[in-house]
Amino acid sequence: MRDPKVRIVDCRFTFEGDAKKDYLAGHLPGAVPCDWSRDLSAPPPASGHPRYMLLGPREFADAMARLGIGDETFVIGYDAEGGHHAARLWLGLRRYGHDAMAVMEGGIQKWVAESRATEPGEVTPPRARFTARSREGVLASRDEVLGAVRKGDPWLLDVRRDSEFTGEEKRAARGGHIPGAVNILWKDALKDDWTLRDADDLEEMYANAGFGPETSAVTYCQAGVRAAFTHLVLTALGHEDVRTYDGSWEEWGNDPSLPIIVGRS
Repeated sequence: MRDPKVRIVDCRFTFEGDAKKDYLAGHLPGAVPCDWSRDLSAPPPASGHPRYMLLGPREFADAMARLGIGDETFVIGYDAEGGHHAARLWLGLRRYGHDAMAVMEGGIQKWVAESRATEPGEVTPPRARFTARSREGVLASRDEVLGAVRKGDPWLLDVRRDSEFTGEEKRAARGGHIPGAVNILWKDALKDDWTLRDADDLEEMYANAGFGPETSAVTYCQAGVRAAFTHLVLTALGHEDVRTYDGSWEEWGNDPSLPIIVGRS
């Protein structure tokens, strides 16, 4: 925490908007706040671009500079839900060529349970210099996912709730899932205490769903956040040929020209 080349980022988030209140009440010493929906997502243009798409390179570089994250900075992100909000920051940094990030396992709950120090108030870091180096093979586009539907490759992994997958819970104009997708809830990678399950257990879980050592995969959810977490987990297990569909169901479910399946078949 005292290393000037390390930036700790509090990525706690709720759609109710009270995560900033929680941050101000107490956070890891020196941690800066990051709201993925506001700080990492591009606003949708009038053309109907889906919400929550990752910022472009210039905008992302500016966001990192405001957070005090520079080209030489090692980033540690945490949240209060197993690391999946912090994983959205990890995905953005990976997309723009910055691999020096770790997600703190167990989140702030584990930190507090171990009686570690927190501090109130807001931290304003000095502005840094971040260079965005766009990297291919991190995000998947709508057209690439449509190609996967037609060819059956890569493996499509839907990490939403079962009710979202079947269409019972509809969070876009249409409910359901992308044809050919397999459903594994993102949270199934975690224990009850928000720490990761053992690597062998995780490998077995994904293998049972059809994911092998040579499998190419695309993860998706509603807005690319839960999908980013599963992307992180698969990468941590040593699988590099993994991408996240940035538009996710926010794009797919609102486009009537794209095929869907309602139910489990």
